[in-house]
Amino acid sequence: MGRIIFLGSGGARVVVFKQIRASGGIWLNLNNKNLLIDPGPGSLVRIVSSKHNLNPTSINAVLLSHKHLDHSGDVNNIIEAITIGGTEKRGILFAPYDALEGDDPVVYRYLRDYLEKIVILKEKEVYNLNGVSFTCPIRHQHRTETYGFLFKTDKIKIGYIADTKFFNGLIDAYKESEFLILNVVREKPSELDHLSLEDVRVLIKEIKPKVCFLTHFGMTIIRKKPWVVAEELNREFANLNVKVIAANDGMKYDF
Repeated sequence: MGRIIFLGSGGARVVVFKQIRASGGIWLNLNNKNLLIDPGPGSLVRIVSSKHNLNPTSINAVLLSHKHLDHSGDVNNIIEAITIGGTEKRGILFAPYDALEGDDPVVYRYLRDYLEKIVILKEKEVYNLNGVSFTCPIRHQHRTETYGFLFKTDKIKIGYIADTKFFNGLIDAYKESEFLILNVVREKPSELDHLSLEDVRVLIKEIKPKVCFLTHFGMTIIRKKPWVVAEELNREFANLNVKVIAANDGMKYDF
């Protein structure tokens, strides 16, 4: 059915810009389509050095949840790599409007014609890639225009909740997810608009995915040891038959 590779599992500014954990984003293969989600700083290096034999020219689509650098820092390098410096027109970029237009676009204009297509993401819009469909089920509550993704094939449904503060709408938006990827930056709730472990508990309890991946860790989670956090959550939700997995850099999971 496919596989997921966490090119990086780091999130938040300190972790990313000290590279305490890598920030390469997520490589998702479904129905023989390769999707690169949130290529932060170092994504291209993580791809070409991966033990999983990844090739940037095989990427069919790049998806940006939002324009913050820990999610988009390598997007221009990736576009160059996909298109071999613009010599082969291919690849689709999906991104929010403000990642492409306005005062601070993150995609260089000279690169845009290299791509086969650029699609501006919209809430609840459905997008199709030859057997793989996805939607942005709800706009997230973050400091800039941000969306998560719900991927569907005829066999599997995968939700990706990107950076956001918790709000109840997330539960209904991602309730179909059999596999759920959560960006969890904080151990405890704060004024910052990111998920905390308290929020993760609510989402697992209400959505009840088969597997929940935790990733995009900030320092408070790293100090708590993500694998220990996952073990604690597995014990806590043993009655729900939910498997919680803490991502690490380069980790592969076959669906």
